[in-house]
Amino acid sequence: MQGLWTKIYAQEAKTLSVHMVESINIVELALGVVAAVEKLLQKAKRFFYCIMLLGCSCPKCKNQVTMLYEGRCQCHTCGYQFDPTVEFQRCSVCGGTAILRVRRYQCKDCGKEIASRFLFDGLIFNAEYFKAKMAESRQHKKEQKERVKKMLAECRSDTLPLQAADLDSVPGLLIALNSLTEDLAESIEIESRDEFNLKHYEEHIQAYIQGFPVSLDEIPPLSEENARKDRIWRFIAVIFLAHYGVVDLMQDGQEIMVMKHEANREGQGVFREFEEADGVEGSVGRVEA
Repeated sequence: MQGLWTKIYAQEAKTLSVHMVESINIVELALGVVAAVEKLLQKAKRFFYCIMLLGCSCPKCKNQVTMLYEGRCQCHTCGYQFDPTVEFQRCSVCGGTAILRVRRYQCKDCGKEIASRFLFDGLIFNAEYFKAKMAESRQHKKEQKERVKKMLAECRSDTLPLQAADLDSVPGLLIALNSLTEDLAESIEIESRDEFNLKHYEEHIQAYIQGFPVSLDEIPPLSEENARKDRIWRFIAVIFLAHYGVVDLMQDGQEIMVMKHEANREGQGVFREFEEADGVEGSVGRVEA
C-alpha cells in the first residue's frame, strides 16, 4: 500500500513539474512577443517619420531633417531644432500658421484646431506650459506656507513669568516634607546596575559590520554574563549609530540587519563626535540601563 502511494505522489510531482516548465515557457514566449512588437513599433515609427518628412528641408540651410521625437525634428547640417507642424503645416481654412496650445495645435489666425500630420500617435504637450504651471504651483505652496507661519507667529502668546516656589511661605511645610522621607533611605536597598557604555558598543559593532547587511544576532555579545541584556544594549547602540549616520538599519521580518553607512565609513564615530561637541571626555556615551 505504501509503495502505491509513493508511486502516486511521484506521478503527481512529475505532472506538476511539467506544468511549471510549460508555464515558464509560455511566459518567456509572451515576453519575446512583447519585445518583438516593441521593436516593430519603433521601426514603424521611424518609417512614418521618414515618409512625412519627404520634401521637407531645414528652414535655415535647406538641408535634410530627421525627427528626434514627437513634435521635434533636427537638421543634419546646422543642428537647428524646430516643430515640423508649426513650420510646415498650415490651417486648412485660412492658411494660417499653427501654434501649440497645452495639448493641441491651433491656428494662430482663425483659432481652428489643426490635426498634425507629423505625430505618430497623435499625442503632444507644451513642455514650457507645464513647466510654468509647476513653477507657479511651487511658488503658491511656498507663499501659503509663509502665510501660515506668519499667522501662527502672530497668534503665539507672550511668555508667562512664573515665580520660584517659596517653601517658607507655608509654616511647617519643610518639616512635614522631611518627615515623609526621613527613614526612606535606610529602608530602600540600593540596586547596583551595570552601565551602558556606548563607546565600547560602538567600537565592538563597527569591528564586525561590513559594507553589506549583517544580522544583529550575528554580532557576538560584548558581555557573556547576561545575553538578553547584552542584546538589548546592542540594539540600543545600533539605533544611536543609525541616528547619527554611522550605520544603516534594515528590517527583514523579525530580523534586524546592520551595515556600514557609505558616507560615514571613514567617520570619527558617535562617541568621539559627542565628546568634541560637549567638550567633556566621557560625559556622553555612558547611559544607565
